[in-house]
Amino acid sequence: MALSAATACALIGALCASTAARAQEVLRDAETESFFRDVSAPIIAAAGLDPHNVDVVLLNDGEVNAFVAGGQTVYINSGLLAQADHAEEVQGVFAHELGHIVGGHVIRSDEGTRPAMNITILSLLLGAAAAAAGAPEAGLGIFAAGETAAMGKYLAFSRAQEATADAASVKFLSGAGISGRGSVNFFKKLQNLEYRAGFHRTEDSEFSSTHPMTDDRLTTLQDAFEHDPAWTKPENPDLQRRFLRIKAKLYGYLADPQQVLIAYPDYMTDVPAHYARAYAYHKQAFMDKALAETDAILAQEPDDPYALELKGQVLLESGHAAEAIPPLRRAVDLTRNQPLIATTFGHALLATEDPANFSEAERVLKAAVAKDHDNPFAWYELGVVYESEGDNPRARLASAEQLQMEGHFAESLRNAQAAEATLPQGSPDWLRAQDIAMSSRAMIERTRKNK
Repeated sequence: MALSAATACALIGALCASTAARAQEVLRDAETESFFRDVSAPIIAAAGLDPHNVDVVLLNDGEVNAFVAGGQTVYINSGLLAQADHAEEVQGVFAHELGHIVGGHVIRSDEGTRPAMNITILSLLLGAAAAAAGAPEAGLGIFAAGETAAMGKYLAFSRAQEATADAASVKFLSGAGISGRGSVNFFKKLQNLEYRAGFHRTEDSEFSSTHPMTDDRLTTLQDAFEHDPAWTKPENPDLQRRFLRIKAKLYGYLADPQQVLIAYPDYMTDVPAHYARAYAYHKQAFMDKALAETDAILAQEPDDPYALELKGQVLLESGHAAEAIPPLRRAVDLTRNQPLIATTFGHALLATEDPANFSEAERVLKAAVAKDHDNPFAWYELGVVYESEGDNPRARLASAEQLQMEGHFAESLRNAQAAEATLPQGSPDWLRAQDIAMSSRAMIERTRKNK
């Protein structure tokens, strides 16, 4: 859905197809994920959920959108972060999506589709009967009326769920002591996007929308939030500082380098500007300029683990693996073995091609997958370590883990079976190989049935 359809897609919530996240690239970054955890934790607690069980996933998609697709995971598009200017706006979006989770809207989606389907089936039967009785035009009219009625039933259900999620967002932000200004401001941005896209409110647009009209939602939310004690509460300066960093980092990573350098010219000397330019220069293979930007951040904040991570990444990806090791090791220490940073560190150790570094790489990568099991690159790197040691059974097991996460179920099954055949029977690794083989076989069968 294009940006011009912001009204229909923004905060799409529970009714988005569950395949959407799988069809898009997941962006992973240690600093961004840390920000998401901290910005969402008080809202999750106010909703009565466990922060350890709720995930926030960033997708590489320029559409201004966020949604849930089952379970307790909120998906946020990069385009939404690009439009936001404050951490409170992200919190407002998150509170709305959490309303869908708490309301069980994905699980209950059949409550909207079933009545619509019943209307459609009835109209088909009546239309067919009319056609058989010699009135084909009447039959077509019944078909069309039934389709319109079914769509209206479903869309009314969708709009009710969105209104419920809006109300829940007010409750959750209030319970967390967070001002609703961010939520209101973001809805004003959505309204401006509608105006820029030439959207005009009509009876047809009201009928066909999956959401209540933005101006109605804005009026309702603003009235509720302005009566909340947290309305005038100042924004959290630390969260806002961190948000500006990750927003600049994301723009530097995704946008054309020339556009990045226009948005963040050299005279801007704050940390976000250095971040954005570092990525722009690195994408252009200007290693020295990229390192000058990371060093400028470290001059201001010598123990900034994420600047150290970026410096190590620039060096590693520029072919200087040995030089990348000190900043990456320091970043790992400062973040207490953050698994994404540890994976990059392990990769740097292997990239030196020095066998003396391989035992440390194995230790680091094992710790990384223990903390973050769903990291295919870490499993790939661990497989490289095992293969270098001549431990083929565990190399095949690591490959099975990696391939299953990437959706290559047939290859995962073959590697898991090969590992199971040679690992010590009854050992934890042997049992894990069995589990992977069983789940991969089930996914192959499910895919075959769905064809």
